[in-house]
Amino acid sequence: MRNKKIKLSIILCIMFAWSAWFAVNLFAEPTNYTYNYDYWNEQVESPDAYRVSAYLLGSQFGIGNFVDPQGLFVRDNRIYICDSGNNRIVVFSTDNRGNYAVSEIIDHLVINGAEETFNYPSDIYETLSGHLYICDTNNNRVLHIDAQGNYLDMITKPVDQSIDAGFVFLPVKAVVDSANRIYIQAKNVNKGLMEFDNRGEFIGYMGANRVQVKIVDYIWKLLSSQAQRAQMDLFVPTEYNNLALDNEGFIYVTNSTGQTYAVRRLNPMGQDILLRNGYKDPVGDVVFGNAGGIQGPSKFIDVTALANESYACFDRTRGRIFVYDFQGNLLYAFGGVGNREGYFMLPVALDSMGDSLFALDSRTATLTRFDLTEYGLLVRDALNEYKLGRYEESAAIWQEVLKRNGNYDMAYIGIGRAALRQGKYEEAMEYYRLKYYDEGYGKAFQYYRKEWVEANLWWMMLVIVLLIIGPWAVKTIIRVRKEIIEA
Repeated sequence: MRNKKIKLSIILCIMFAWSAWFAVNLFAEPTNYTYNYDYWNEQVESPDAYRVSAYLLGSQFGIGNFVDPQGLFVRDNRIYICDSGNNRIVVFSTDNRGNYAVSEIIDHLVINGAEETFNYPSDIYETLSGHLYICDTNNNRVLHIDAQGNYLDMITKPVDQSIDAGFVFLPVKAVVDSANRIYIQAKNVNKGLMEFDNRGEFIGYMGANRVQVKIVDYIWKLLSSQAQRAQMDLFVPTEYNNLALDNEGFIYVTNSTGQTYAVRRLNPMGQDILLRNGYKDPVGDVVFGNAGGIQGPSKFIDVTALANESYACFDRTRGRIFVYDFQGNLLYAFGGVGNREGYFMLPVALDSMGDSLFALDSRTATLTRFDLTEYGLLVRDALNEYKLGRYEESAAIWQEVLKRNGNYDMAYIGIGRAALRQGKYEEAMEYYRLKYYDEGYGKAFQYYRKEWVEANLWWMMLVIVLLIIGPWAVKTIIRVRKEIIEA
């Protein structure tokens, strides 16, 4: 009897533990609130595409807390954090198991035999050859270091007619392309990126931002007196606030206007080649209120290029990360402002390592790592298969996505896109029609119409011939019959 009671108690404990686990997992709040927008600009919740997998704080590694970190760069398994308030750069390394270690702290350089420290370093870039370019902002210079950590040269304020004598050179972001051309985003520069050749010589400006003019302001300025016009803001381009280089050598740039061109992709000529074929342009939130005292549109503070030409933008206004595909369709958005997991207080930088995203928060001095969930991996794989030309495989994966999220417009569009590439124009039209994707539907209809005309050309020609000859034949028959009867 005693053994039976013990067995019964064990069974009851197991059942209770299982019930508790089931209740916690059934009613637990998701790690991150993830959503998308439909055709009607309504927010549609979706499964999480990314989940927080790690946090990196200076205190974890015995190097003290970060202070006002501003810059972030990832290359291979190395993570560079510009610990701006501490005037140093902390380099982390990671292994395949996700373990992190501080591999180096750069807080000074030997320049011409003298030891010099940084003054608010804001950004760092590592080339494929291992050379480093550091934006030493308040020292008004960009430092060039070789792969062994030796100082090579620096870029300071250029001597050029286009630069005012009173201009203060404050470099905050930099990238270097495969030809060793250096692109620097500096404060108080609205002519575009400052471009330097591989010797550090100033070439000029590249990719000037578009002028944003409100029609009301323009009309008011026309009606104002000369004195009033002098006090008004000039209609000048806004300055960029961040930049990133993708695998193909194109430069992504962001600005804080919250307008149509909040993110751009520049070719070597400085022309914007970013595709904007989604429901809305990539501007972050398309509908927003003033909840929690946060007002106004999204303001992108950084961008990182992902594989398959996808890209992610970091919104400073509401602390959200927006991920777009190569056509400019919003894949998902997640994050927010606050102290909960996966949220931010003051976003400053975003970068990626493979499929993982790293987001830097200046106020909490924390680096957050996000990894793809099963749902996010499916979306990634569907895009990858499409980019590789395996359209049937892409459509099959989008079907799996729909099983997990039947309201996901991108899955319908993805299936339609794959069907279009396979020549299944009617099927593509149906999937596009379900989600009001007018551009895709128009293209599919154009091909379907061409295919239908080619397949039915002989019938159409026969009908046309009959329509032309028919009346003449009827008249001839009637005339001949009449002549026979009269004869």
